[in-house]
Amino acid sequence: MKTKPTRRKLKAASPAPEETPSVAEAARESSSPFPIVGIGASAGGLEALELFLANVPAESGMAFVIVQHLDPTHKGIMVELLQRGTAMPVVQVKDQTRVKPDCVYVIPPNKDMSLLRGVLHLLDPVAPRGLRLPIDFFFRSLADDQQEHSIGVILSGMGSDGTLGLRAIKEKAGVVFVQDPASAKFDGMPRSAINAGLADVIAPVETLPGKIDAYLQHAPLIAKPGLASEDKTQSGLEKVVILLRSQTGHDFSLYKNTTIYRRIERRMGIHQIDKIATYVRFLQENPQEVELLFRELLIGVTNFFRDPAAWEQLKDEVLPKLLSGRNTNQALRAWVPACSTGEEAYSIAILFKEALDQIKPARNVTLQIFATDLDHQAIENAREGLFASNITADVSAERLSRFFNQVDRGYQVTKSIREMVIFAPQNIIMDPPFTKLDLISCRNLLIYLTPELQKKLLPLFHYSLNPGGFLYLGNSETIGGFDNLFAPLDGKARLYRRIEAGLQAEPIEFPASFVSRPVAQSQEPKPTANIQTLAEQLLLQTFSPAAVLTNDKGDILFISGRTGKYLEPAAGKANWNIFAMAREGLGYELKMTFQKALHQKESVTLKNRVVGTDGGTQLVNVTIQPIREPESLRGMVMIVFTDMPTPPAPKRTGKPPRRVIANSARVAELERELNQARHEAQTIREEMQSSQEELKSANEELQSTNEELQSTNEELTTSKEEMQSMNEELQTINHELQAKVDELSRINNDMKNLLDSTEIATLFLDNALCVRRFTNQTGKITRLLPGDIGRPITDIASALLHPELADDAREVLRTLVSVEKQIATGEGNWYTVRILPYRTLENFIDGVVITFTNITVSKTL
Repeated sequence: MKTKPTRRKLKAASPAPEETPSVAEAARESSSPFPIVGIGASAGGLEALELFLANVPAESGMAFVIVQHLDPTHKGIMVELLQRGTAMPVVQVKDQTRVKPDCVYVIPPNKDMSLLRGVLHLLDPVAPRGLRLPIDFFFRSLADDQQEHSIGVILSGMGSDGTLGLRAIKEKAGVVFVQDPASAKFDGMPRSAINAGLADVIAPVETLPGKIDAYLQHAPLIAKPGLASEDKTQSGLEKVVILLRSQTGHDFSLYKNTTIYRRIERRMGIHQIDKIATYVRFLQENPQEVELLFRELLIGVTNFFRDPAAWEQLKDEVLPKLLSGRNTNQALRAWVPACSTGEEAYSIAILFKEALDQIKPARNVTLQIFATDLDHQAIENAREGLFASNITADVSAERLSRFFNQVDRGYQVTKSIREMVIFAPQNIIMDPPFTKLDLISCRNLLIYLTPELQKKLLPLFHYSLNPGGFLYLGNSETIGGFDNLFAPLDGKARLYRRIEAGLQAEPIEFPASFVSRPVAQSQEPKPTANIQTLAEQLLLQTFSPAAVLTNDKGDILFISGRTGKYLEPAAGKANWNIFAMAREGLGYELKMTFQKALHQKESVTLKNRVVGTDGGTQLVNVTIQPIREPESLRGMVMIVFTDMPTPPAPKRTGKPPRRVIANSARVAELERELNQARHEAQTIREEMQSSQEELKSANEELQSTNEELQSTNEELTTSKEEMQSMNEELQTINHELQAKVDELSRINNDMKNLLDSTEIATLFLDNALCVRRFTNQTGKITRLLPGDIGRPITDIASALLHPELADDAREVLRTLVSVEKQIATGEGNWYTVRILPYRTLENFIDGVVITFTNITVSKTL
């Protein structure tokens, strides 16, 4: 008799400090106490299903839900066929069927199926037959219901159904098992999952049940109370982050702990590793596993028009406002950080095209979208704009026909939409942001980052947006306490408009300083502030002068108080150097005094400087103090701004002349001497007045020249920053253009080798019947040379006894009907000549294709 194997019951992980109780409770309620395994296969995958179930123990403690592509017009016998090979009961699902362990559930024909709190619900399919994706539909609901406990299995099947659902499972930190394509009768679905980078385990179908069981036996790293805070476990997790940073160059210490813990736990479960220290050693010995873990941390679900209601509000409310404020021939600028494979960026481009079409009269306004991501492979895939055919679940038929071209591997975004988007690798935590933007779409990124990093990114987004620009967040994200920077729009969508706000008395940090904190920090309770502490904080905020802390190069590290009267951000790419931000009247003198203070290693004060503020001037004393203590701040510089009162106009005072009493003779003599002295004094006064006026004039000229030089220097600094920003954008564009050139070169090489391998003479002509391209075999029929490209076909000598070849080509261009004839040459050879219209991917006629097939052998038989 078989004994039931010991199996742990799945429990939801303890909620992270960042999660709200409602979210954690919902996750606990939705997750089942036993594993529910979703299996996707096509109708032709019966053999794989039977082999899979035959290797599952009768009392495995798992429930299996099978979703297939079934003919909606025929009664299925799948239940009877599967029941022959397994001792577990196999049933066809009815609406509101509660899932039980050690049972197999099969979807009925012509139904979609969803899972909610362990209960299966049936729905009538909305999509027409041929476009239904029941596996994707169920896998998405499985991910939402089971969260990190979701398990998806892909077996033999055609097409790509299931790939989008597996993305949802991976986003929730679930696990994916895929049948080895070499053992699959139909390898389309397994290869689609593998090519998308979603497969955790790839193995023959008969071994998959054992691997699932082994994975479930792995004890979770963070399910045990208090384990995550133990010194050894915490140290091991920090070492994993260090190894990731060392090999990939990306620091994950600012990601939420629960996100990293669950991804690491999954990888440990797949490799059957129970201790974090063992996994660290495994990473050190297997650099490829570091790359796999890196990609695991980057997994994110992205779909076209995810959350349709929010996208409709973006189209109906946001884009019209942006377009109404733009003149003809002006460009809008948008940024999509963490764009993954590009669905979100292309969705914005499509909505922009639709919104632009609704403007009457038509206007020539363009949109430039910058889409960035950490994952270089995802960026390469996004540039290609090629998506599996299952995007029909998210994109309407009208949009598919207008903005996509159907190709062999699915659908490709049209060239006009692809040209609106520039894809480039970028680390939003380390690299400078894009600026002068009208729209930032940062959806479902902030939820993976720590609250500290979120508080740094949101002011960064505010800085990057133009006045009146918009911020678009995911449904689970908010602006937190930054309601002084962004105002929400009406509706449930996370759409916010940028509002003006003065510089706050808080630190302002940019990407270079985001990663200055340690890998992990202990969560210690903050001490309760007493009256003295609160009073001191109030005094500092209210009465202390404005000050800035910089490094020895003048780069701002910290701002205290309101410094807007003395500093202002430079236009273009973000530059937080104090010399670039200094207002008129401070720039040159501030830099000289700064260097003097560093050289003398003592405090230096720049007194009574007239600073140009918005609409006036202010008299300021600037004290520059190199810091020696404490040790952690040594080498930094504190710059303090103190407003000075305007001095009152000087009052003229004089002493009355001293009168001398003497006899009349003496008085007369003194009067003569006094008059002479007055005359001399008047002469001297006039000369001094003249000299003062000359000095004043010279001083004014010098001040004017100095101010002009300062203004020129500030303009040059601003221009330099703008040029740097433009240069970075040009480098991004050049990077993408180079990728397209390489792709075009590969395509040309493939085309040449294909044409040469057929050994069929082929001639390409444009609409004017001029030679565009030809294969080497064509030289046996016509005397074409490489220099003949661009010449009319009528100028080329031919061995064919058919002077009407050009007329036949013109007829094909006129009627778009192909022509086929058998024509002899002067040497007695025979050829079948076929003339067809040359169609582009956009279904335009751009010439003709002529093929010459040698049929001499068949003619002579």
